[in-house]
Amino acid sequence: MKKVVKFIGLLLVMMMALALVGCGGTEKPAATEDPGAAAETAGGGQIKIAVAAPLTGDNSEYGIGFYNAVSMMAESWNEKGGIHNNKIAVVQFDDKNSPEEGVSVANKIASDKDIHCVVGHFASGVCMAAATIYQENKIIEISPSASHPDYSGIGDFIFRNNTVIMREAKASLDIAVNDLGKKNIGIISIKTDWGVSTSGIVKDLVGEMEDSGAKVVAHEEVIEGSDDYRPAITKLNEAGADVVICVGMYNLVAPVARQYKEINPDIRIVGFSNSYSEELIKLGGEAVEGVAFPVIFFSKSDDPKVQEFVKNFKTKFGSEPSALTAQAYDSAGIYFTAVEKLGSDQDSAAVRDAIAEMSYEGVTGTTKFDANGDVEKSFTKVTIKNGEFVLLESGSGE
Repeated sequence: MKKVVKFIGLLLVMMMALALVGCGGTEKPAATEDPGAAAETAGGGQIKIAVAAPLTGDNSEYGIGFYNAVSMMAESWNEKGGIHNNKIAVVQFDDKNSPEEGVSVANKIASDKDIHCVVGHFASGVCMAAATIYQENKIIEISPSASHPDYSGIGDFIFRNNTVIMREAKASLDIAVNDLGKKNIGIISIKTDWGVSTSGIVKDLVGEMEDSGAKVVAHEEVIEGSDDYRPAITKLNEAGADVVICVGMYNLVAPVARQYKEINPDIRIVGFSNSYSEELIKLGGEAVEGVAFPVIFFSKSDDPKVQEFVKNFKTKFGSEPSALTAQAYDSAGIYFTAVEKLGSDQDSAAVRDAIAEMSYEGVTGTTKFDANGDVEKSFTKVTIKNGEFVLLESGSGE
């Protein structure tokens, strides 16, 4: 069990996190509280779970995906009678992907004494700003996406259902160097805390790969949401990059791929799991053919649990779930399973302990938290071929 961080430590982390800026289907957000999920049964009560994430703005697809996944998991439990005759209600909060708004949302959640768990937030900086408040109020936070190494250390009510960025960066580099056979690495990264820290990790890891002959030939930082990345792309291309590690979400990878292939059709691009979304293919078209990245969840898996989840999600929301959406789905399942085991959600410390001790079999594989509240999962290497996500074949570089 993790040691609870002292109050002064929490304040320091909050001050740091406020300076940070962020780490499927794009259907419209539902009402603040899901009426179907919130209904009570005769003689039964209600269990409330919050989803806190960006529901508006550039990264709203992720937040809406989180909400839809948690709502779908809640609906599946409610169809079976809820948890010990208590129906599950899902409430959503828009943090606008802002640390300041995340703090405001966390305070709102903490003021509702019926909420004992939050699935969210999306960006690491927002997660860390809000986590200090959840920890102080003994509210369980399970983030499906936070990858900053310091996040889970905030306290023992804080969990991440995502790998730390070091492991994912290693997996992305493994694709670039060993699967694609490229050595001259260019990096393009967004100017956020996550982008800065992740690009730094990538450079450090490349420095440890001297025997492979790999080297970073250039690194360019860009503003997230820009329409024109050509100045940065030109510099990477002039430096001789034969593969680009794209440190950003799908809304960076797609335009970078389109604009880079205007000047170099042979460039290979490797991203991260936050790019694994149908939106990448919609935005990038033919330009994202061959883009590759590691994922914990692969929608084309032959696992029956995965196929049922994908089928139901697509039927309900019109698109396949992204990797992070699947991780939100399992995050809710983990919490509901812990509450079911205990019979109530009233003792947050007991639910926290049940989560910490649990081995949960979900659509993203086996989830078992370590002493820090982190998970360790294996990656699947995925690429885009003929407009679809497929498994990456080793040695597929040209």
